[in-house]
Amino acid sequence: VQLQASGGGLVQAGGSLRLSCAASGRISVINGMGWYRQAPGKQRDLIAYLPRAGTPNYTESVKGRFTISGDNAKNTVYLQMNSLKPEDTAVYYCYAARFIYGKVDEYWGQGTQVTVSS
Repeated sequence: VQLQASGGGLVQAGGSLRLSCAASGRISVINGMGWYRQAPGKQRDLIAYLPRAGTPNYTESVKGRFTISGDNAKNTVYLQMNSLKPEDTAVYYCYAARFIYGKVDEYWGQGTQVTVSS
């Protein structure tokens, strides 16, 4: 599975961005996709996750502002980010998971920088 992320950039506080993550390869094995982010000096945290069958879930800090969605025809997952805050500044990573035999295979896209100016 290969993941290609795009859509980062520089935006003012209160603005919006949409990230995209296109998956290719053995897509059928994927059980879910999501987005992590990593701010400078901090750990990489999961912020949104979309199961193949199920409802999306979000970390508390982005609930009500970010929306994760998928387009099966395009094998793409999106992260719509609204009401952006300076604390959302981070490198955002696309992620896919495959659950098999009690373990998780993880797949990562390259990071895309999101910078929110105050």
